[in-house]
Amino acid sequence: MAGNAVRLQWIPPEAPLLAEAVDTVRNCDLAIAFVGLNPNLEGEEMRVSIPGFSGGDRTTLDLPAQQEKLIESAMATGKPVIVVLTSGSAISANYAAEHAAALLESWYNGEETGTAIAETLAGLNNPAGRLPVTFYKSVDQLPKFEDYSMQGRTYRYFKGEALYGFGFGLSYSKFSYSNLKTQRNTKGSTVTVRVKNDSVRDGDEVVQLYVNGAGGANDPIRNLRGFQRVHLRGGESREVSFTIDPADVPKDKVKISVGGGQPTGQIPHVEGTL
Repeated sequence: MAGNAVRLQWIPPEAPLLAEAVDTVRNCDLAIAFVGLNPNLEGEEMRVSIPGFSGGDRTTLDLPAQQEKLIESAMATGKPVIVVLTSGSAISANYAAEHAAALLESWYNGEETGTAIAETLAGLNNPAGRLPVTFYKSVDQLPKFEDYSMQGRTYRYFKGEALYGFGFGLSYSKFSYSNLKTQRNTKGSTVTVRVKNDSVRDGDEVVQLYVNGAGGANDPIRNLRGFQRVHLRGGESREVSFTIDPADVPKDKVKISVGGGQPTGQIPHVEGTL
C-alpha cells in the first residue's frame, strides 16, 4: 500500500495580528512596512487561486487585500510610514504612493537586502535606480489580456497617466539639463547634453535619451535609444553624448528628449528635434 502524507496548516487570525501591528505603529516614531508579492504568488502555471491571482496570472495589480488594509491602518495612526515593496513585477500601490512618507521598490534581492534598504533610508546610500517597467494605476488602464497587440501597453504605447513611469527613479541629489545639441548624417546621429548636479551632495544620475515615433497610427509614442549612468559631485556638470544608429531614428525630423526619465511631470529634462 502506498504511503499517505498528511500536512497540517494553521492560518493565524487576521484581526488580532492587525490590531497588534497598529498598536506597535502607534507607539513608534516611525514605521517601515514591508509588503508586496513573493514567488509563491506570481509565476507561471502555479497552483494558486486567491483574490488577485489565478494560476500564477495576476487578475489585479493591487497589493493583496490584507496588506493594503495593513498599510492603510498603519497610516491612519498619523505616524509616518515608509513602505518597502517586494515583487518581481509592477504593483498598483496607489494609496501608499499618495500617503506614505517614502516608497521604495526593492524587487527580489539577496542576503544584503536589509543592509541596502537600511543604508538607503538612512541616507548613507544615495539611490539612482530606475524602473525597468511601467507601474500602472490599475489593470483597468490596460487592454484585455487576450489582446496581444502592444497598443496601450508599456511606455512606448501607453497614453494614460501611470502611477510611476518606465525609467522613473529618485535621488537625494537634484540634477538639471541644458545645452542640448543634435546632429544627423547618413552614418548616424549624435546627441549631446550638459548635466549638472544642482545639490551639494554627490550622486549618480541616469541620463536617458528618448526619440519620438514618426506619428503613424501604429508608431510608438517614444523609444528609449540610450542611457548612461554618470557620477557627479555636488555642483559638478558634465557633457554626455549619445550616438544613434540611422535605423533607430525616423527618416523625417522628430522630437527627442534627454533627462532623468521620460519627459513627463516634473522629471528634469530638455527637449529638441533631430
